[in-house]
Amino acid sequence: MKIALIGSSGRVGSRLLAEMSRRGHEVTGIARNTRDVSPQAHLTFRSADANQPSRIAPVLRGHDAVVSAMKFAATDPHAVIAAVKQAAVKRLMVVGGAGSLEVSPGVLLMDTADFPDAYKPEAAAGRKFLGVLRDEKELDWTFLSPSAEFVPGERTGTFRLGHDQLLIGADGKSWISMEDYAIAFVDELETPRHTRQRFTVGY
Repeated sequence: MKIALIGSSGRVGSRLLAEMSRRGHEVTGIARNTRDVSPQAHLTFRSADANQPSRIAPVLRGHDAVVSAMKFAATDPHAVIAAVKQAAVKRLMVVGGAGSLEVSPGVLLMDTADFPDAYKPEAAAGRKFLGVLRDEKELDWTFLSPSAEFVPGERTGTFRLGHDQLLIGADGKSWISMEDYAIAFVDELETPRHTRQRFTVGY
């Protein structure tokens, strides 16, 4: 596949890039600053601002899918969707957040008493992005939420998938490594099973 990866220089984006490269996909890595990235096979880096559709749309054109791995608090979901449409790309996959997952019917993780105040602006922006996607009728979109703890770690290839509910492991923890998250994400890119849906991954 030919994939445009917005936010390729971030912690999650770099792991998605590694997984895509491992599987032989042709990737255009897009970031505001590409000066510190290393060249790789099947990889082209471009500098662009995803919040300016008229500027990033030409960079996205010609790809099979667009992946957004940007921080929500600094992203305008309407601008991203407009850019993908202007580029005539039908597929959009988004690196989601855990805050909008349910911990019980109708109760979101971000609304619980223990949810850290420092994470609330990002979680609220992620919930907004998901809401905008759910109203989107043209694009083939998917939003993949990680578990509550989302950290660098091992690439094991062993994990579970869920839908709108936070996954809790047998050890009582809700977590996923960024490396295993990348596997689940690229699996979905290659073989779509959650068209116009949010889903989640955890141990």
